[in-house]
Amino acid sequence: MKSSTKKLTQAALILAICLLSQYFKNLSVYITGPIINAALIIASLTVGLGYGLALCVITPITAFFIASSPIMSGVPLIIPMIMIGNAILVLSVWLFQNKTSFGLRLPAGMLVGSVLKAAFMGVTIVLVLLPMFGQNIAAYLPKPEALQGVLTTAKVTFSVTQLITALIGSVLAYIIWLPLRSYLKNEENAR
Repeated sequence: MKSSTKKLTQAALILAICLLSQYFKNLSVYITGPIINAALIIASLTVGLGYGLALCVITPITAFFIASSPIMSGVPLIIPMIMIGNAILVLSVWLFQNKTSFGLRLPAGMLVGSVLKAAFMGVTIVLVLLPMFGQNIAAYLPKPEALQGVLTTAKVTFSVTQLITALIGSVLAYIIWLPLRSYLKNEENAR
């Protein structure tokens, strides 16, 4: 019981970091995105895959409520695609770390997960959802004539930017994980 309470507390702290970073989303996606991706990776490595996946579902919902955008308001189906993209990253990292045995398995999992996340979101959001439902975004814009510019930006945001922020988040997670892994091993050995 103590262990599950501890894990839940750790997951809640990681969620708090995600929530705090989402307040900076309107400042730059290059701040929020890497922090969220790093937090999701760290969650899966420290408290387990289940908690990491739970955060993959929770963070896009909280992002919608904290820093709603016309894009997600106009095409709410983007939210589950973000959830799945996050889950692809977390699952790739977890699988490489826990189910493979070669030397650079964690960085490989991060790289593969980042590429797969960006590819999935690029295909589902950029190639399917935006062409089908993108015109709905105009209703949420101060100037509906700005729709084409918003769609162009959204196409980059949900493909190339996702790759960049996932890779930066992976580097941050790796830097955090190295000393954290040692700390967790020492704590476990002290029991």
